Amino acid sequence: MFALYKNDHHFKSRRSDRLFHKIGEFLTEHRLDPSPTNYAFVHHLLSNPESPLARTVAELVQVGAKLTLNDIEKLGGGAGESERKAHGLVSRTHNQLERLEEIMRTIRADTAGFGRDLQASADALRDNHDKGVPNTLEGLIRITTAMMENVQQAETRLEKVTREASELRLQLEEARDDARRDPLTGLPNRRAFEDAYREHVAAGGMPWIAICDIDHFKSVNDRFGHVVGDRVLKAIAGTLRTQCDGHLVARFGGEEFAVMMTNVGRKQALMTMERAREAVASKNYRLRENDMPLGALSFSSGVTGTRLGEDLAEVYRRADALLYRAKNEGRNRTVSE
Repeated sequence: MFALYKNDHHFKSRRSDRLFHKIGEFLTEHRLDPSPTNYAFVHHLLSNPESPLARTVAELVQVGAKLTLNDIEKLGGGAGESERKAHGLVSRTHNQLERLEEIMRTIRADTAGFGRDLQASADALRDNHDKGVPNTLEGLIRITTAMMENVQQAETRLEKVTREASELRLQLEEARDDARRDPLTGLPNRRAFEDAYREHVAAGGMPWIAICDIDHFKSVNDRFGHVVGDRVLKAIAGTLRTQCDGHLVARFGGEEFAVMMTNVGRKQALMTMERAREAVASKNYRLRENDMPLGALSFSSGVTGTRLGEDLAEVYRRADALLYRAKNEGRNRTVSE
C-alpha cells in the first residue's frame, strides 16, 4: 500500500513539475517577471489550451511576437468571458423574476379590490332592490368593466414576460451546455465527466474508467502547427466517440481524454479500449493542404475499475499511474490492473 502511494505521489509530482517548468520556460522566453499575475496568466494558457485566450496568444507567438505586461493586462480579460456571460444571464433572470413578481402583486391587488367593490355593489344591489331603486346595476357594470380592462392589461404584460422568460431559459440552457462541453471536439469536458461520475456512483454504479493520452502529440504540434494539432484532436475524439458508443467520452484537456464505461466488466472494458486504440492506430492520416502523410498516430490508456462510492480523484490516480506505465512500456497500448 505504501509503495502504491509513493508511485501515485511520484507520478502526480512529475506532472506538477512539468507544468511548473513549462510556465517557467514561457516566462523566460518572453522575458516576463515571475509575478503572481504573470504566473496565473501563463498557468491559465497551459491548463486551458483551447480557450479563446490561449488561441489568441498562440497566434501571436506563431508570428514571433513576444508578450509584454501590457499585452497580459489587455488579454487577461478573455479568461473570464464565460463567467461574465453567465453573470449577465443570471442578472437578466433576476430582473425577469422581479417583473413577474410585480405583475402578480398587481393582479392580486386588483383582484382583491374588485372583490371588495363587487361585494359592496352586491350589498347595495340587495338593499336597493328592497327599496325599489333600479340604477345600482350601472355601478356594478362599471366596476366589472374596469376590472376586465385591468385583467387584459395584466395578461398582455404577463404574456410578454413569459415569452421573454422562455427565451432566457433557452439561453441559460445553452450557456450551461457550453460550460460543460469542450469547444474544439464537441465532447463533454472534465466538469461534465465529474458530474456524470458522481451521479452514477450515487446510484450505486461501479463504472470502469479509462484515461487516454495521445502519443507524441507535442511532436505533431511542433512539426505541423496547432491548426493541424487541433485536427488531430478532433479526429481522435471522433474515433473514441464512435468506438466507445454507449459510454461517456470526455476531453480532460490538452491531449488527454477520459472514458466512463458503465454496466461492463473488466473484459468488456478492455475490449472497448483496445478496439478504439486499434481504430486510431490503423488510420492513414494526411495533411489536408498537400496530402502529405502525417505519420502514425496512436494513444496509450490506463484502465481501472471502481469501488462502491469511490471518489473520482482516487480512481483517476490509479488510471493515470497505469497510463504512465503504458507510456513507459512503449506507448500505443492499454494497461489495466
